Parts: sequence; structure tokens; C-alpha cells
Amino acid sequence: MSGRERLRELRRSGLLAEHYDEVAALLAAMPPEERARSARLLAGVDAEAVARRHPGLRRVKAVVTGHGTLEALRTALTGELARHGLLPEVELTGYGTSVAELGDPGSSLYAAGAELTVCVLDHTAVLDEVPVPFDTEDVARVLREKLALWRDLAAVFARTSGGTLVFNTIPLPRAWQVRLLDHPSRARLGALWREANAGLLRLGEDEPRVTVLDLDPLLFDAPGPHDPRLEVYAGTHLSEAVLGAYAAELAHLVRAGAGRGKKVLALDLDHTLWGGVLGDDGVEGLEVAHTPRGEAFRAFQTLVKQLQSQGVLLAAVSKNDPETVLAALRGHPDLVLREEDFVAVLAGWKPKAESLRTLAAELNLGLDAVVFADDSAHECAAVAAELPEVTVLHLAGDPALHVRTLLADGWFTATGITSEDRRRTLLYRQESARAEFLSAAGSAADFLAGLGVEVSLASAGEADLPRLAQLTLRTNQFNLTTERLSVEEVRARAADPARRVLAISSADRFGGNGVVGALFLRAGPGPVLVVENMLLSCRVFARGIEQACLSAVLEAARAAGYRTVRGEYRPTAKNAKVGDLYPHYGFTSAEPGEHGTVHFHDLASVVAVPGHLSLTAGEGLVPPPLTT
Repeated sequence: MSGRERLRELRRSGLLAEHYDEVAALLAAMPPEERARSARLLAGVDAEAVARRHPGLRRVKAVVTGHGTLEALRTALTGELARHGLLPEVELTGYGTSVAELGDPGSSLYAAGAELTVCVLDHTAVLDEVPVPFDTEDVARVLREKLALWRDLAAVFARTSGGTLVFNTIPLPRAWQVRLLDHPSRARLGALWREANAGLLRLGEDEPRVTVLDLDPLLFDAPGPHDPRLEVYAGTHLSEAVLGAYAAELAHLVRAGAGRGKKVLALDLDHTLWGGVLGDDGVEGLEVAHTPRGEAFRAFQTLVKQLQSQGVLLAAVSKNDPETVLAALRGHPDLVLREEDFVAVLAGWKPKAESLRTLAAELNLGLDAVVFADDSAHECAAVAAELPEVTVLHLAGDPALHVRTLLADGWFTATGITSEDRRRTLLYRQESARAEFLSAAGSAADFLAGLGVEVSLASAGEADLPRLAQLTLRTNQFNLTTERLSVEEVRARAADPARRVLAISSADRFGGNGVVGALFLRAGPGPVLVVENMLLSCRVFARGIEQACLSAVLEAARAAGYRTVRGEYRPTAKNAKVGDLYPHYGFTSAEPGEHGTVHFHDLASVVAVPGHLSLTAGEGLVPPPLTT
């Protein structure tokens, strides 16, 4: 039975809510065109019923508005979100009501409380207000007015909603460009239109809650971006193909914001990263550059290098002799990627699923953080069957298509890139050196004593805010509440005198780790100090850093006059390892909370800073107690 048939059967039998945990895998296995058709089967699913049966699914509420008919976008967005294991609730505002809805803080759009609001812009929003006949100055005037309007709507949204607003750039239809008969006027119109789109793209610089998607790259790949018949008869100004690609980009954005972006790209080598079989052809026989096919592999390596430079961790997973693989990575003159670009080179004759398990364990990451790419259908099928959490990409056929296949689903899309991201491979390679040091140490105590851990805990500065927001989005294991925050939300908390946002940095004998964690604190009545959340990167587990930072905060709370410190643990599928953190460090009582367990510390006895590390704590770690 095909995936579409299975979905149809579940829908027909009324069992779709009960078996909603199958939906993501069924949709993911479909080609894009079949997935778009199958998404219609999800329309009308009772999200409440699904949530009751599958409480672990993350719900995503979205509102779609715009100038034209957008039912196709609602359907496609429902399917794309479901494909990524999310539970979508997508609403559509009335036809042509976008300005009224976005401009009125009391509208139903804002009442929906959506985390994602999509305002689809198209050429009619501008050209419907251009007079007939028109010249380029008429278009310039309307574009200026529209940009001012969209800027005002973005400002209203930023003041009113806690979610994200998405606009898009507007394609210029040829049918309007050629209404101007002379080429100088067409060029002028093109320049004006592109300047307006550039203004749109810059809206996100002024309003952090606004994201603007550039449609030009989507039009490059989408067949039939516009159908004049559907525009005239149905008010559909962008084709179903374009709206489907738009929905996919929105889903990538939501996935990144939910902390579900991928972190590791595990690559086969033969016929994937280079042409030829290393064991048969030798290092000198590999095909990289100098031939059309070799240039295709080189282009793929260039892409992979670009991803690596922005924080994607690379691993080679190959059935080859390890020494020969290293010889190729170190010595082939035409390779773009070198040994130092990889956090791990797992070459040998073990099953690749076993190698991927080893990789995830060494990196202290979940298997769902890994994308595995291989040209072999057999290897892809074997990994998919044994490790369903891993995202598997089959790089089939022509290597010139490898780039498109790897980029098609935006697996590594991020909400922002930090300095730690650009150093991520180096940081993990340093971690490998620490692991070697541990294996040579006589005991864990000897390892920690010789590591020379230095920890800094201080109020976050402006430069720390993007990294701290990223930690809330990407940290899953040591994350006590998994509350996801944008940079603007972190900034607002840091500016609140009743709160503190603390950045945790660390270093040791092998180098600096940068900002590795965060503490979010709030003054409550009582006087009670509330630990809103604590996060720590998986790279620095088991070094006593959390104990040192909690010790400093508890001591500062006692000195400031607090009577109690309260912290909540909200269990998820991935943070079980910190389930007993509060009791372990002296929180002596607990009670059920709305989402988990609330723990209390009476400050009578505070855990000490571990003796094997040094802690530098800044001033004003806790906010002053509230006065009654």
C-alpha cells in the first residue's frame, strides 16, 4: 500500500487522529507532487483529538493572509509541517483582508495567537492601484506608498504579537513589464521593482519579529510560476507550484525555530564526495575537477565546505581502508574538503548504521540531528530501516544533481549564525583531543583535575544575545524547560530589571569553548528567585559547570535576601538526563507544576563550586527581590 493510499484509508475510516504518528514518515517518503496532493487529506483533522492521543507532538498554529486566493498555501503548509513531525493548525483569513487584519490589534488574526503569521504579497497589491495608462513614475509612487504601508503593518505586528510575521518579495510579471514599449522604461521599471523588493528584504533588519522570504530563488526552480486564467477567474496570483515551494520554506523556518534543525552531515565518499572507488582507483585515480564529471563532484564539495563554515558538522562514513581515506583527504591536490574539515572520519567495514550510532555517541547528539548522504540505494535503505531517526538522502545518478538534492529540503536552515557556529568544527575537534586526554587519564577525577576548566558566569551583553537565543532553539538534552526564545525575546528579558539573563562561558587547556550555556532568572514574590531555565551545550557535559553556576546563583540569592529559589523541570523526549538535576544539587522539595515538576531550595545549605575548576562570577547575578 502506498503512503497516499494509507493516508486515504486512515481518513476514510476516521482513524487519522489515532494514527497521526504515522503521518510524518508517510509524507516524507512521497515525492513533492504526491505530497502536495496528499496534504489535502489532512484538512479538517481535529488537532485537539490528535494532541490528546499524541501529547509529544509539537503543535504549530499559523495564520495565512494576503491579497489573493491562498487555499493552496494553507493546504501545502499543513502538509509540510506534518512532514516534519509537527501538528499544524493553519487558519486562513478572509479574501483580501490582510491590511485590515494586520493593521487592527483587535482583529481575529491577532486573537488566534499564532506563532507564525504569513502575509503573501503579489504583484496585484501594487499594480491594481496603478492608473491606466501608466508610466514608471506612477509605479514608483505606488511602490513607495506600499512599502510605507508594509513597514507600518510590521510595526503594529511587532507591538501586538509574540509570533513571527512573514512577508515575501514580489515577482514582476512579464505581462506588465512589456506594456512599456521602450527598453529604457522597462529597465527603469525593473530597477524600481527591485529597489522595492530590497526595501522589503530589509524590513527584518528593523523588526526582529519579521522575516521576508525572497521568492526569486523559488521561481528559478518552480514550473509555471503564474497562470493568467487562474488569476482572472479564481484570484490566484501565484501558482500552486510556487505556493508549495513557499510552504516548504515556511516549514524550514518553523523547524529551525522549534530547535529541530539538523547539525551533522554524514557523507559517503566513493561516488558521493568524489568520482571513482578509492580502493580500486587509488588516491591518484579519484575524479575531482579537470573533467565535467569531476567538476560536478568539486561543486558538491564546495557546497559542503560552505555549510561546514556556518556550523554544520561534517563526518565521513565510508567502507574503505582508514589509512587510504586519510591519505586522500590529506594529499589529493584537487579536494576542496580536507581532514580538518571533518569532526570524524569513520572508515572501515562496519555497517554504516553502526558507524552512525558511534558518530552520534561521540558527538553527544541524537540521531535525529544527523543527515546521511550516500549514492548507494542499498546503503540508504539499510540506514533508513535501522535508524529511522536519521534523515537519509539518496544522491542517485548524475553528480551534477547532488547539490540540488542536498539543498532541496533546507535541513540545516538556521534562525541565525553566530561566531560559535563558524568555529564549531574546531570546537568539536578540540573535544576529540579532550576525549583522548580522558582515555589517557587514570580516572575521571584525574581527567578533570588536569583539564584546567575555567568557567565565567556574567550578565549577558548585547554580543551574547544571538548565541543565547540559539542555545534555547538548538539545545535539547540539557534544557530544563525547552522554552524557545528569539533574539528579541532574550533581549527583552535581559533589559527587564526584575530578570537576569546570564551567559556561561568556559575554557580549558585545549582552548576556549565560547558561550556554552545560559541561566534565565526572575524575581518572584515571597521573596522567591525563579530559575526560568538553565541550558548547557552537550559539548561541555560532565565537567561540573552546572554545579559551579548553580552554586554561584544560590549564594547570590541568599546574599540578596531571597528565602527560596524555585526551578521547574519540564520533561521531553530528550532531556531525561537533567530530570534529577535540581534534587541532585540540594533542592529538597517538589510539587507538580502545569507542565512538569517544580523544585524548591531553602538556601540553608548551598552546594560548593567543584574543586577541579575555577569560577569567575560577575556582579549582580540575581535581580533584587520584589518589594511588597
